[in-house]
Amino acid sequence: MTPLDELALLLRPAAGGLYVVSTGREEQLAVQRKIYGGGSENDVAARWREALARAPSARAFLLGIPSDVGAGFLRGANMGPQAIRSRLVEEDPEFFSRAAARGLVDVGDVFVVPQLLHDEMLSEAQKAATRAAIYLGVPESERARLPVSPLSMAERAIEILLRLSPGARLLVLGGDHSCAWPPVKALAAARPGLGIVQIDAHTDLLEERLGVRYCFGTWSYHANELLGRGGRLVQVGVRASRRDRGHWEASYGVRQLWAEEVRADPARALEVVVALVRQAGVEEVYFSNDIDGTDAGAARATGTPEPGGLDADFVVELIRRLGREVGLAGGDVMEVAPPLAHGDGEPTRTLALAARYLRETAAAAMGGAI
Repeated sequence: MTPLDELALLLRPAAGGLYVVSTGREEQLAVQRKIYGGGSENDVAARWREALARAPSARAFLLGIPSDVGAGFLRGANMGPQAIRSRLVEEDPEFFSRAAARGLVDVGDVFVVPQLLHDEMLSEAQKAATRAAIYLGVPESERARLPVSPLSMAERAIEILLRLSPGARLLVLGGDHSCAWPPVKALAAARPGLGIVQIDAHTDLLEERLGVRYCFGTWSYHANELLGRGGRLVQVGVRASRRDRGHWEASYGVRQLWAEEVRADPARALEVVVALVRQAGVEEVYFSNDIDGTDAGAARATGTPEPGGLDADFVVELIRRLGREVGLAGGDVMEVAPPLAHGDGEPTRTLALAARYLRETAAAAMGGAI
């Protein structure tokens, strides 16, 4: 099996990662027609395979992980990747063709079996049953080594992509924040100087949650351990925590700027974040952007909107500064949940902001606007 053949098993065309049979399929196809052109599912599939074939020459990859199985109280972030891509096309019908010309390859979505999260959580019998259901026609000898859960499939797909184009930047659309774990794990293996700047109202620093190792509340803990602590994880915008900043910094070696501190002096906060990243010896940053790090007044279509958050212009300027002064290995936009439309103007307001964040992250990673 070639790397591209394996990617075609793990992934689906953009906006097609959610498993639907009838309800929702027309909506998926409508978005896909906007992205790929053509009128049929066969046209979409053919043009997606053409995009995958460009992976070895890619300057950057865009990947959707439409899973919210790792979320908490409210769900709906599984619709984030589809809705953000749709918003991008609505704002700029030529965005994806222009991005492709710049070397950004949209490889589509991880295929999501909606009841699964990570292969470590599954019995051998469940993995075998799911492999038989989703990898039809694949010989057993090949099928037995393939992952079945969205986080595990994403990690494997990203590993392949980074082998095909080792210097490529990585852009990810979630999904709940557990979807940041696969890109961080794969990038850390490929880029030893990696650090993380995390925009978030929450710390996500639990070692486990109700016995679950990987979920929205634990991914940062495991990422921080993977990077070796030492301030290589900088969290910005925290304001919803049972513990204070001193606890998290002393216990886990992270560095934090809480939202109140940023709001009091945004210019100083920008300098502090860049300085902290440099002091930790970080060579490239993965910018993980939970939409709830931004103030709820600008982004309420999410599972846990929190007041008193970051201003969107501050987040954009931080992305730009990190891109110019440190360098971005990539980044994401997480926890955008269109079905959770709290208040007037939603989810349009949140989707517009998510699209802006993605464009800015892509520009900072690739050295110029798309």
